[in-house]
This record gives sequence, C-alpha cells and structure tokens, in this order.
Amino acid sequence: MFLSDRGAPQATALERWREAASVVSLRWAAFVAAEPVTRQWTFASYVAALDAEDAAAAELEALSLRLVA
Repeated sequence: MFLSDRGAPQATALERWREAASVVSLRWAAFVAAEPVTRQWTFASYVAALDAEDAAAAELEALSLRLVA
C-alpha cells in the first residue's frame, strides 16, 4: 500500500515525460515538413518541446532519487 502511494508521483512524472517525448517527435516531424515561411516558427516550437521534455525528465529523476534514498 505505502509503496504504491510513493510510486504514484513517479508514475505520473513518467507519463508526463512520455507525453513530452511524444510532442518532441511530433514537432520535429512538423519542422522537417514545414514550408520555408513557417520553418523558423516550427523550429522554435520544437526547441520549446525539448525544454519541456528536459523539465519532465528532471522531475522524474528527482522523484526517482527520492525513492532510492
């Protein structure tokens, strides 16, 4: 019981990271397919998705380290 309660935030963080990684993939595909007029915007969108994925990974790491400690 207690172990699953402690693992719930980690499972949520893992799901957030997976979703963020999926968005990165989608935005990269959009950048590759973008017309020259929208390329700058789609690249900025891709970089923002990378930042969100990085933040989600950091949250997951922090929670994982707390479970180990």
